[in-house]
Amino acid sequence: MHRTDAMRIFVRVAELASFSRAADMLDRPKASVSTAVRELEAWLGTQLLHRTTRRVRMTPDGEAFYARCKDLLGEIDDVEHMFARSPQALRGRLRVDMSSAPARQFVVPALPDFLRRHPQLELELSCSDRRVDVVRDGFDCVLRVGTLAGSGLVARPLGQYAVVTCASPAYLRAHGEPVSPEVLAGHRLIHYVSTFGDRADGWEYWDGSRYRQVRMVGALTVNNVDIYRDACVAGLGLIQVPRVGVQHLLAEGRLVEVLVDYRAEPMPVSLIYPHRRHLPRRVKVFMDWIADVLAPYLEPLPPHDGSAPR
Repeated sequence: MHRTDAMRIFVRVAELASFSRAADMLDRPKASVSTAVRELEAWLGTQLLHRTTRRVRMTPDGEAFYARCKDLLGEIDDVEHMFARSPQALRGRLRVDMSSAPARQFVVPALPDFLRRHPQLELELSCSDRRVDVVRDGFDCVLRVGTLAGSGLVARPLGQYAVVTCASPAYLRAHGEPVSPEVLAGHRLIHYVSTFGDRADGWEYWDGSRYRQVRMVGALTVNNVDIYRDACVAGLGLIQVPRVGVQHLLAEGRLVEVLVDYRAEPMPVSLIYPHRRHLPRRVKVFMDWIADVLAPYLEPLPPHDGSAPR
């Protein structure tokens, strides 16, 4: 077997953590998939995968080899199609992650047109509210909302979401409308965490010179953005959420914006991807498309002079 074919097999086994699933995905016998990985290991003189009856995972050498394989295979794909510049020339697999809200609202409704223009692309779309490991989980790019932690990844800023504080009419009838941070002791906040056990943020606002947080009580903590919004509609407390995600509820009167003079910090929206010398053209095209899809819903990022709230 050609080594590049064996590398493609190894990458798929590593990403799926299963020889059987990789064989099904590649439409190959499981035995030939196992043989390809063993031959790679013999050629390299190192073990790439830990194999048990329950799972398959990469060794440290396997993780390093996986990253180099992704770069090399991406460059090979680009070289093979470097002179075919029609939209139909884009081909190969794209693995992308984003939270469910932008996927449902903006990306999935626009996908049919994108895939019609690029019929040879194979898109794997992961939608979750947890933070994925871009390199370990084999993602080509990730759409991330919020402040980025330091990493070895490349970030492409797209803009920011304006954040509003909302309550339901039923909640306001029961508790009154908050008009300033000083009265929040008599109100409830629905808490959101990406992972249970993490400390939930409080209510955030701009005090004229910096952003502050007020710790607030709340009977409910959730880890899903859709339930977070639905709990507010049900009257369980206040939420702070990107305006674009609740615009229809505000227009319908099912939610009401409150504390409009005490806005939370806007949430930056970025595309992140592994550092590569030559980013595959299919990834570039997809990221440009995502940027165009989201542009009407994002505010521009401010200058980094610290002089005004974002």
